[in-house]
Amino acid sequence: MPVYKNEKNGTWYAMVRYQDWKGERRQKCQRGFATKREAQDWERQFQLQKKADIDMTLESFCELYEADTRPRLKENTWLTKESIIRKKILPYLGKRKLSEITAKDVIDWQNEIRSQMGKTGKPVSPTYLKTIHAQLSSIFNHAIRYYDLNMNPAKKAGTMGMEETKEMLFWTKEEYLKFAEEMMDKPLSYYAFEMLYWCGIREGELLALTPADFNFENQTVVINKSYQRLKGRDVITTPKTKKSNRIVKMPQFLSDEMQDCLNLYYSLKPDDRLFQVTKHYLSHEMDRGCRASGVKRIRIHDLRHSHVSLLIDMGFTALAISDRVGHESEKITYRYAHLFPSKQAELAERLNFERTGGEIGEEMEKGGNE
Repeated sequence: MPVYKNEKNGTWYAMVRYQDWKGERRQKCQRGFATKREAQDWERQFQLQKKADIDMTLESFCELYEADTRPRLKENTWLTKESIIRKKILPYLGKRKLSEITAKDVIDWQNEIRSQMGKTGKPVSPTYLKTIHAQLSSIFNHAIRYYDLNMNPAKKAGTMGMEETKEMLFWTKEEYLKFAEEMMDKPLSYYAFEMLYWCGIREGELLALTPADFNFENQTVVINKSYQRLKGRDVITTPKTKKSNRIVKMPQFLSDEMQDCLNLYYSLKPDDRLFQVTKHYLSHEMDRGCRASGVKRIRIHDLRHSHVSLLIDMGFTALAISDRVGHESEKITYRYAHLFPSKQAELAERLNFERTGGEIGEEMEKGGNE
């Protein structure tokens, strides 16, 4: 199709006719090109997209990738992907043909990304490097699966970066109680931290809670949504995982406290958010409470770790804990294995007894009876 010049402002535009996925004839007009060549390049890439031709540029393919994958993802998940694609991938590989990008091209791109500095002036973290590479590999995998690309050059080049194990911090019950005492001057903050610590819910789950989620007769709270602040908008999404949909039983004192919390409001509707604050607000309140109480500063999410740690210390099983916090039991066992009391010495002693018929050590016998 030819391109046209707008005589009024001197820019160029392209008019393309095509057949959509339903077989219906469509027309698309793209305006505002500075030169005739830019308009022709856009038209050519558009036609390659419609033919699913892998000779299109990576930039053009990413538009298809977005159209295919974005409807299946949560908005915050897509925005994370989009940021990486726009800032870390397209500026370097965007103009290359999808079919011509080689493993060596990916290695050169990796070296360029490794040399960059983050917002803090420090090198990009190994975890983020791995995330960036995984996104590029995901794009090529999509092209292989649905558009007949032969090879994933990102996979052939090998990954960059690595998953960093973050130190798991948590408060003891005594530390939390010292902190909570300093929160009592602001009831909304106090009740928010009470829910986080004594129920082990996620921050987004807390901020999505509504009065309708509470059943005070049964002392339960339903966790079935999560709150995000995206591009200046309040967004309520489904929880992080399918397992995250759950009903959490509250201790009696917490059920009483949450009834007091609801009484703070004069006109709160059943589906209104109970904690109409932001994650930034909670972080600021955490800072304030830590300074006042003298307890070590931990992340908001570490209150969830603190809840799990408390339950382990109380003797509950990984299965019981996983049901409460919305995790798979295997994850609880793996992530918190160092907190569960070791039974290895007791097992070895009892096996020795089975083989030799000797006496079980006094300490082992005590441990087995506890």
